[in-house]
Amino acid sequence: MDQDLRYPIGKFERPETITESQRRAFIDVIAEAPVHLVSAVAHLTPAQLDTPYRPGGWTVRQLAHHIPDSHMNAYVRFKLALTESEPTIKPYEEARWAELGDVATTPVGTSLALLENLHKRWVALLRSLTSADWARKFRHPELGAMSLDQNLALYAWHGKHHVAHITALRERNGWR
Repeated sequence: MDQDLRYPIGKFERPETITESQRRAFIDVIAEAPVHLVSAVAHLTPAQLDTPYRPGGWTVRQLAHHIPDSHMNAYVRFKLALTESEPTIKPYEEARWAELGDVATTPVGTSLALLENLHKRWVALLRSLTSADWARKFRHPELGAMSLDQNLALYAWHGKHHVAHITALRERNGWR
């Protein structure tokens, strides 16, 4: 059976509860995500950056810009949940963001640096949270209430998910 190119590491499964050990592991995954993305796009040519990771999918360039866009939204959602009582967050049109002019014209290195620095702040915040903080929630208009623990799991998966899109494409095409 062929692997579904949309989900090279499998679909996200939203956990009901997360242990302290799992939480630490998820934070470590988020801390390491920028290094993995840098490695995934290293030495790619402009033509390779403009190659979709699957038919009908985003290009490597779009993925490299999408990850910090998405993680900035996640960081803000954490801050909102920590400072407000179960706030309703605003989703964004990620597919439309991927088509904006800054994605086409901004060097990928700019988004790599953004992701690195964003994750430094985000990981500092994550490592400062108390047990009670992790139970705090925000409300997503489409997905319902989501705890910070669940959002942590989602974004640990999210970075790995998109890096795997790029690394699987590199492997399929023999790009070294």
